[in-house]
This record gives sequence, structure tokens and C-alpha cells, in this order.
Amino acid sequence: MRVLTGIQPSGDLHIGNYFGSIKQMVDAQKSGETFAFIANYHAMSSGNGGEKLAKLTMQTATDFLSLGIDPKVSTFWVQSDVKEVLELYWILSAFTPMGLLERAHSYKDKTAKGIAANHSLFSYPVLMAADILLYSPDIIPVGKDQIQHVEIARDIAVKFNNQYGDILKIPEFQVQEEVQTVPGTDGQKMSKSYGNTVNIFGEEKKQLKTIKKIVTEAVPMQEPKEYKECNVYNMAKLFLNSDELLELQNRYTRGGEGHGHFKLYLADVMWEYFKPYREKRDYYLSNQDEVREILKEGAKKAQEVALPMIEKIRRVTGVKY
Repeated sequence: MRVLTGIQPSGDLHIGNYFGSIKQMVDAQKSGETFAFIANYHAMSSGNGGEKLAKLTMQTATDFLSLGIDPKVSTFWVQSDVKEVLELYWILSAFTPMGLLERAHSYKDKTAKGIAANHSLFSYPVLMAADILLYSPDIIPVGKDQIQHVEIARDIAVKFNNQYGDILKIPEFQVQEEVQTVPGTDGQKMSKSYGNTVNIFGEEKKQLKTIKKIVTEAVPMQEPKEYKECNVYNMAKLFLNSDELLELQNRYTRGGEGHGHFKLYLADVMWEYFKPYREKRDYYLSNQDEVREILKEGAKKAQEVALPMIEKIRRVTGVKY
């Protein structure tokens, strides 16, 4: 079973990114064929470009390799290194009704947030369809806000196949319901746009300072604390096994400790959890040419899949004469 996912290079990763998608991506390597690409063309639709985009692309590659993407097991590459995706993007545009794009939630949401309306933002779902259909995946893991994009890819593929035969595989989306929404420092969903993130990598003192800002109830130290709705507890439980979780619950309910103690505990647990990833990241930061070579080899592997597909599409559409 082939699983495909794309990651936009958007800067520092936080624990919401990790537990919401990265960990599942890494775990999926054990049971299937994982294709993971850095969606740098897509990042351009939000205004990233030039030196910033190049820097973010390398940062994202470094971070994902550090967090467990294994290039020996997975196919890991940068979107722009397989140019065939742009050719398919144009071909699929001819099978994409305007109304389909006009109904896309992502375009409406992003322009409502002040992102400039342009063609790349409007046609984003067509490029995403090309990303998907070029590699014939079985499963596309997505958050609920991305389901519509996979549905659009399916609709486009069906229209193409109706004209040219069963060329494009119709993928299925997979929403992992068991993955909980990771709370931010203010209790809302952790997101860069809300400014409530706890980053994975960075200085220990800065990380502790961020954790100390987590919003908690004002309860006297000696009194028992409610843990189920506590933002600190709901972050900490992501890192704990069942015995550790039970002990933390007991600390909350017996009283004698304030939320400040639990924040310090969260900081220690989190720092220790990501220790091996930080060490791996230090290595990759000191060996960026190795990261570039990994991405180059990943692009070759991706192209081995993409080229037969695009050749077939060229023939049936008459682009190849």
C-alpha cells in the first residue's frame, strides 16, 4: 500500500505538527510504502519565495530527517525536483471545472485571512491533484480541513479517466480520528497563526519560557487540581506511558503542588523526549550537503514512478506525437 503526503516548508516545527502528522508519517514507514515530499511550489502561493523559500526548504528537510523520516525506507524529495508534476498540473487543468475551484474552502479561508488572491492560490487544488495522481498512491492521510482537496483530485481523475480510460488511480483519503487536537499555550488548537505554539527545536531556556506562559486556572497550591481540562496536562499526556500518566493524575488530585510545578515537569519531559532528535538534527545541520544528496536521491526514486505515468498521459492526450 502506497501512502503519499506533502509538507509545506513553513518554518519552525511545533509539537502540534509532530503529534498531529509527523509521528504518524514516521510510524507509517513500518507498514507500507511512504512517499513524502516538501511542497515548495505550494509554499509560493502564500508569498514565500527567494532566499527565504530555499532556507525553509532545507530547514524542513533537516527537521523531518531528524524526526525519523528514513530515506532508505521512504521516498523523500522536494516537489520542484520532479518537474513532471507541473506538466500534469497543466494537463489536469483542462479537466477542472471553474466551479470546482470556486467552491474550494482553502482559497476562501486564505483570502479572508489577507493572503493576496492570485492564480496560484486559486489553482492550488489542481497542483495538489497532480502531486497525488502522478504517483498513484492508495492512501492520502489528511486533516479534516484537507479532505476537500483529495475529493477534488478524485473528481478530476474521474473526468480524465472518463475520456481516456483507467489511467489515473483514484486515491482514498484517510482521516486519523484518534489523533487528538494538540492544545496551544492558550488552549486553542496549536497553530502558528494563533501564536500559541511550543516549538520542538530551540534553546531550552526559551522553550521553558514558552511553557510557563501556558494558560491555567488559578487554584491554591494545597487544593486538588482538575487535570482533564488542564492545558499543561493535555500537552504532557502526549509524551507519557500509562503508568506515568496515572502518576501525573494522582499529583493533580492529591494537591500540594501548583500549576507551575506541572509546567516544569512538562518542560523536563518534553526536553528529554526530543533529546535524540536534537542530536540527530545537530548532525544534519553540520552536514547539509548530505541532506541535499538525500533529497537528490529521493527525487530520482520519485521520478522512476512519475516518468512512466506522465509518458502514458502524454500518449493518450496527444501531447506526445
